[in-house]
Amino acid sequence: MMPPRPAAPAAITQTSPQELVLSGAWTVRGIGDLGRQMAALRLASSTPAGADATAIEAMDSVGAQMLHKLLQGLQVQNVPLRLQGLRPEFATLQETVAQHLGGLAPAPQAAALPPRRVLETLGRAALAALEQAMALLGFIGESAHAFATSLAHPGRLRWRPVLYNIRKAGVDALPIVGLLSFLLGIVVAYQSAEQLRRYGANIFVADLVGLSMLREFAPLITAIIIAGRSGSAYAAQIGTMAVTEEIDALRTLGIAPLELLVLPKVMALVVALPLLTVFADVFGVLGGMVMARVQLDVAYGEFLDRFAKAVSTTSYLVGIGKAPVFAAIVATVGCFQGFRTHGGADSVGRQTTHSVVQSIFLVIVADALFSVAFSALDL
Repeated sequence: MMPPRPAAPAAITQTSPQELVLSGAWTVRGIGDLGRQMAALRLASSTPAGADATAIEAMDSVGAQMLHKLLQGLQVQNVPLRLQGLRPEFATLQETVAQHLGGLAPAPQAAALPPRRVLETLGRAALAALEQAMALLGFIGESAHAFATSLAHPGRLRWRPVLYNIRKAGVDALPIVGLLSFLLGIVVAYQSAEQLRRYGANIFVADLVGLSMLREFAPLITAIIIAGRSGSAYAAQIGTMAVTEEIDALRTLGIAPLELLVLPKVMALVVALPLLTVFADVFGVLGGMVMARVQLDVAYGEFLDRFAKAVSTTSYLVGIGKAPVFAAIVATVGCFQGFRTHGGADSVGRQTTHSVVQSIFLVIVADALFSVAFSALDL
C-alpha cells in the first residue's frame, strides 16, 4: 500500500492583479512562509477581488487564523474580497476563529466598503501621528539609557564605528556642503544687491551675508543636507537589517542593537555637524563676498573689514550651538525610522522617506524655537 502523499505547504498565488489562489495545507506545520507571502500581496484599493480556496487541502486553527488575518488585512486596505471554494468544514472553523478573535471576516460576497469620511481620516491620521510621537519618545529614552550605560562602562563604547561614521557623515559630505553654501551665499548677496545699490548702502552686504549665513542659513542648510544624505542612509541601513532579521540575530547573540547601531551614529554626527557648519560658514561668506565684488564693486578687503565689525562672536556661536541639536535630531530620527521597518523592501523605502521628511520638519521646528529663545534672551 502506497503511503499517503504529504500535503503541499500553504501558499497564496496572485494569478492576476485582483485574483488570488489559496492552496496547500493551512496547518501549523504547513504555513511556512505564508506570512511573508501575505505581506507581499499588492491589490488595488476599492476594486473587487476574488480568492479561490478550492485547492486548500487541510486546515487547523492556526491556518484558520492566518486566513482570518488575510481577510481582515484586505478589509483594512479597502479591498472587497469574494472568497469562494472553501470547504464547509474549513469555513465553519474560520468563522469560529474569527468570532474568538473579536472580529468577523468579510462575507464571501462582501460589498465594497464605503469610503472613509474626512473626520475619520483626520482622526486616524492624528492617532497614527500620536502613536509615532510616543514611540519616538520611547526610542529617545532607550537611547539615552544606552548612552548612560556606555558612559558608566566606557569599554562598551565602540570607537571604530564612531570614527567611521565621522568620515562618512562628515569628511565625505564636505564637497556638497561647501558647494551649496557657496551658492547660497551668492544668492543672498545677489538678491540684496539691487536694494542696497538703490540706497547707496553697498557695504552693508557684508552685514546681511554674514549674519544670515552664520546665524541661520549655514547651520540650517547643513542639517538639511545631512538629513537627506546621512539620515536617509541610517534609516536604509537599519531598515535593511530589520527586514533581513539581522537585528534579531544581534539580540540573540547578546549584542544590544542600540549600542552597536545607534550610539556611534549619534555621537559621530554630533561631532561632525558643527565642523561642517563652520565649513559652510566659510564658503557661504566667500560666495557672498565674490558676488558683492561682482555686483556692488565692494572690494574683498572692504568686505572683510565690515564683516569683522558687523558679526559678533555671539552671532557666530549661536549658529554653531544649533548644530549639535540638529545632529541629534537627524541621527535619532533616521535610526528610529530604520527600526520601524517591517515587511519587505518597499517598507525600507517608505521608512527612509519618512526619516528625511520628519528630520527636516523637526530641524526647522527646532530652528524656529531657537529663534524665539534667542530673541527672548536678546542674543
